[in-house]
Amino acid sequence: MQQTLEKQKTQSRRQIYPSLSIRMDRLDRMLDMMLEYQTQIPNALSEDFGHRPEMLSKMSELAATFDSIHYIKKNLKSWMKPEKRKATPPFNLFGAKAYIQYQPVGVVGIISPWNYPFNLTYAPLAVVLAAGNRAMIKPSEFTPRSSALMKSMINKYFDDDEVEVFPGDASVGQEFSSLHFDHLLFTGSTSVAKKVMEAASKNLVPVTLELGGKSPAIIGDSADLKKASDRIWNGKLMNAGQTCIAPDYVYIKEEILGDWIEATKDSISSMYPSIFNNEDYTSVVNQGHYERLHGYIEDAREKGADVIQINPANESETDKSHNKMMPTIVLNATEEMLVMQEEIFGPIMPIKTYNQIDEVVDYINLHERPLGLYYFGNKKSEEEFVMSNTVSGGAALNDVIFQFIQEDLPFGGIGPSGMGHYHGIEGFKTFSHARGVYKQTSLESVLKMMRPPFGKLIDQVISTKIKK
Repeated sequence: MQQTLEKQKTQSRRQIYPSLSIRMDRLDRMLDMMLEYQTQIPNALSEDFGHRPEMLSKMSELAATFDSIHYIKKNLKSWMKPEKRKATPPFNLFGAKAYIQYQPVGVVGIISPWNYPFNLTYAPLAVVLAAGNRAMIKPSEFTPRSSALMKSMINKYFDDDEVEVFPGDASVGQEFSSLHFDHLLFTGSTSVAKKVMEAASKNLVPVTLELGGKSPAIIGDSADLKKASDRIWNGKLMNAGQTCIAPDYVYIKEEILGDWIEATKDSISSMYPSIFNNEDYTSVVNQGHYERLHGYIEDAREKGADVIQINPANESETDKSHNKMMPTIVLNATEEMLVMQEEIFGPIMPIKTYNQIDEVVDYINLHERPLGLYYFGNKKSEEEFVMSNTVSGGAALNDVIFQFIQEDLPFGGIGPSGMGHYHGIEGFKTFSHARGVYKQTSLESVLKMMRPPFGKLIDQVISTKIKK
């Protein structure tokens, strides 16, 4: 890894500012690569997960990444142009100029997760390359077939002094995060992010952290319960809840809790008439995570929660394939329960009730700022109250997750849910150095008055600036 880093740094210094055509060529190679491997990607993912629907992989790993790359290609030329800024008076009056030149930072390390391994590697890789950088990638050990395929794909379409992949276990990840990159992007859990950031700090490597947290879904009293239920559960059960921006708990008015439970059952059974024997339903990625999730449920039961398993086809455990897990709602969830302390990352949904909307806002603000926040309702005043009195990485109104696929919106967290952004021009700027450039006026008479011996004119100019 050190040799590859040195090779990429040497090449980045030889080609400090790659042309538009070079950057476009790299993006085109990404598109060609994904087109060639479009059938192998869903297969590798399904093998890694035990079962993962082909359509989910085509939608979330392929189509979404293609959208990102096409958007970048469409806008890259304008992003690369110097950004005009205003020169300070009085020099601007005599032809002085100021602008920002966005330069590649050099070599970017990408540590990507297992839940959407191709999307969450290739989408940031595309913007890293668009910004003129080179990249080294450490994919997750939890999806080894996908990681191996990723390495084969990259090695076929890119030289190792452009992009290289380093599969391996946690020890490889630890060494990787200690390398002296010019920037490091990590996507994963908050607990691991702390270790990554500590390792990067020893070389003063700037980091972008895309993490997670407990993203709330708030159902206002003006919400359409059926629409809210359909959209929340579609987002929650996509990838069996193994999505960093999936809603992690629901807040519903106490008086309509019963209606919400019925709406939940209808939504889930309409999308998934069965769970274990359903090709559209994803498995939990491995036995360790499966046991972790069951531990959350048992912990909630022991601490007084009402646990409702949604089982539309009345399947038994003997029908179960791989690590598939029934959608489960947890009523009367309290702070002592693990489901309200940890990011769930599975098909479990705690339900909390409220009487007044300010109770919800107060609860959210007493906890760590989430990666996503979701509000459902048609009352403008209530929507504005929630949006004006909470802070989150991103938000969606009357749906969940869709903020992620808006290419013109930045994606990122705040505090324990992350730092920094990618997607769109914000991503281009994240992986660029904004070099401020000032071009001086050619009028020597203007500059001469700034030098000793000082006269009355410079005193008058300075005096105009010293005011309230």
